[in-house]
Amino acid sequence: MKSLRFFWEQQLFGVCSYIGERFGISISRIRLYFIYLSFLTFGSPIFVYLVMAFWLNVRRYVRQYVNPLRGV
Repeated sequence: MKSLRFFWEQQLFGVCSYIGERFGISISRIRLYFIYLSFLTFGSPIFVYLVMAFWLNVRRYVRQYVNPLRGV
């Protein structure tokens, strides 16, 4: 089960897991809130999710550039 969860986190950019670890909230609860908000606001949180995914990827690449051994 953990390998399946890890696969999905890598495929879906890990935005929900980052928010959960950062604020100490359950990842499954964040995902449920995201789904509920998407239905209530007609999908506008999807744009926020994509912006956050882009920001996390840029941040990861910058950190690898600054310290190449950290990304290994």
